[in-house]
Amino acid sequence: YVAAVYEHESILSPTPAALVERRSALELMGRNLDIYEQQVLAAARQGAQIIVFPEDGIHGFNFTRSSVYPYLDFIPHSHSGKWNPCREPYLYNDTEVVQRLSCMALKNKIFLVANLGTKQPCERSDPRCPSDGRYQFNTNVALAADGTLLATYRKHNLYFEYAFDTPPQPDYAFFDTPFAGKFGMFTCFDILFFEPAVNLIRQYNLKQIVYPTAWMNQLPLLSAVEFQQAFATAFNVNILAANIHHPTLGMTGSGIYTPVKSFIYHNMESYGGKLIVAEIPVITADYKTNLEKAPGRVSEKGKEQSPPSFYAEMMYDNFTFVPVWGEKGELQVCANTLCCYLSYRRAVLTDELYALGVFDGLHTVHGTYYVQACALVKCDGLSFSTCGQEVTDATALIDFQLWGNMSTPYIFPLLLTSGITLDFADHMGWKNHHYFLSKNRTSAGLLTAALYGRWYEKD
Repeated sequence: YVAAVYEHESILSPTPAALVERRSALELMGRNLDIYEQQVLAAARQGAQIIVFPEDGIHGFNFTRSSVYPYLDFIPHSHSGKWNPCREPYLYNDTEVVQRLSCMALKNKIFLVANLGTKQPCERSDPRCPSDGRYQFNTNVALAADGTLLATYRKHNLYFEYAFDTPPQPDYAFFDTPFAGKFGMFTCFDILFFEPAVNLIRQYNLKQIVYPTAWMNQLPLLSAVEFQQAFATAFNVNILAANIHHPTLGMTGSGIYTPVKSFIYHNMESYGGKLIVAEIPVITADYKTNLEKAPGRVSEKGKEQSPPSFYAEMMYDNFTFVPVWGEKGELQVCANTLCCYLSYRRAVLTDELYALGVFDGLHTVHGTYYVQACALVKCDGLSFSTCGQEVTDATALIDFQLWGNMSTPYIFPLLLTSGITLDFADHMGWKNHHYFLSKNRTSAGLLTAALYGRWYEKD
């Protein structure tokens, strides 16, 4: 099928904390919706059957609970595909935004997924009802090619979004299409948690995901395109990921991903939006990872000569590293119950320092979640203290096999190359209770090769 995602540079309110009238809120959102309209038309002309827009793309961000209120639409949560906002605008008040989105879908005969703020009045008798008498949700809507509202999803894992509420139960949102079957839907930070993302995919055996996000890139392990691809690979799904474009805030990175191929956009240099249109196969059966090449064991000799380990902070976590010296070798490094092993050979010795790092513990900055990670990373300089820092360019081409005795089945294989480009492993999977990833000669200089494990039960 042909899919489109739009990385949108949203027109933001200069004073998001200021209280405004609904009228001026609609005026600002209207300017973003004008851009959406052009992009839906452009995508439809290229044959796209579905288009996805980013999180916060219509209203922006940095609101307070009261200042976001004029920007919120009312959307009945369990409408079960009966309402067409474009054709029946009179059914509910305060639905101007979803009406416009519905009309775009209808006019261009395209499925459309967008993110907006919504409100839902609640009763005083509801113990969870906020003191102002309403819920405010960060919401995705999915509209059919005839404009019908098919599904809504209220974001569950909020990322410092004080203007919004967490829904009482996680939404498991999906919708059906004639061209690719069911699509599941979640938002941004949700991708790092079991509920609802992983549970949704497992429970409904979903193979296509739409994913609006407003993601701040964090190298070396959580760059948007890097993690989006890893998620597609780990769960054997296609992902249509639309990010917001604000390079000054570190926000860029969208794409259309299959488990084995990607069409991505990552641009920190220039301004303006970007439409990606690509044709991808519908995943039906489970794609099996190639397991024929099992990793060898680290030889005793390799262990004896392991260079000194050192500590450095990476992604706000205290990693234990060993330097990757010389043209070839075998290394191991351990922390808690996790041991990581690396066998490597460099094509040409460059004056770049690489290190193999391990972390097995609770990550506590900007969210709390348990991580088990084995990571081969390029350091920013030649001293150990620069390992774990954000690096975007590298020249070293390295053949490697990386493996670890991970305690969780949820492993995201990361493979990032120079200039924030993606590469794909030759082989990966489980062998003898170890997860491994191997690659002969990356397509560009290696930035990160990692097994990023999420141990959800220990969150």
